[in-house]
Amino acid sequence: MGNKYANLNEGKKVAIESMFDSIAWRYDFLNHFLSFNVDRLWRRRAIKVISDLYESPHVLDVATGTGDLAIAAMKLNPSKISGIDISHKMLKIGREKIERKGLTGKIELIPGDSEKIPFDNNTFDVAMVAFGVRNFSDPLKGLSEMKRVIRNGGMIMVLEFSKPSGSPFKQLYNFYFRNILPFFGKLFSKDSNAYRYLPDSVMEFPDNEEFLKLLMQAGCSDTHQIKLTSGVASIYTGIKLSTQ
Repeated sequence: MGNKYANLNEGKKVAIESMFDSIAWRYDFLNHFLSFNVDRLWRRRAIKVISDLYESPHVLDVATGTGDLAIAAMKLNPSKISGIDISHKMLKIGREKIERKGLTGKIELIPGDSEKIPFDNNTFDVAMVAFGVRNFSDPLKGLSEMKRVIRNGGMIMVLEFSKPSGSPFKQLYNFYFRNILPFFGKLFSKDSNAYRYLPDSVMEFPDNEEFLKLLMQAGCSDTHQIKLTSGVASIYTGIKLSTQ
């Protein structure tokens, strides 16, 4: 049987929504299991990058999924966090987590499209996204929308997988992503297509300097990259200046 997520140029949003709905029930477990819990450290590091510049910010979490990054962002003492996602099942699980943690008044999760963000211009201090940009059907449009809804001086923060370049780590990484991850993803989620799509999307996505160029094309200045775990993931940031 072919991979129904392999060619997503046409109807990508529908395919992505269906895919994440299908794995929502196992998404958090697999994130932590397949990354050996390092994904938690990556999120904390990403939030630290924001906290170095902003106090009590108004935050937008794009492609929030089950809300892990939004919950981690509570360390910012935010005025409010809004999370958007196109997967209703992911949002449902996220809302349940937020309610259990007593954060309902601080974090709201609503349906929303990264390319048509349902907020006015200049609303947020920070727009962030973790492991979601590569799922945008048009990454440049999504980043441009994130820039639109932040205030002058606001930050876009992107946490995303990237590809390590040094040997032998590069070879180990590629073997894990191509073989081990899809096997366990299928075993635990019962959706082999989703966990074949993940490594494909990472390998095809522009990273490092190419992604920094995307941020600049979206209108960001002062762009930076922080490589994590030998380049397995990266934190990218860009600032919206008043002259833009």
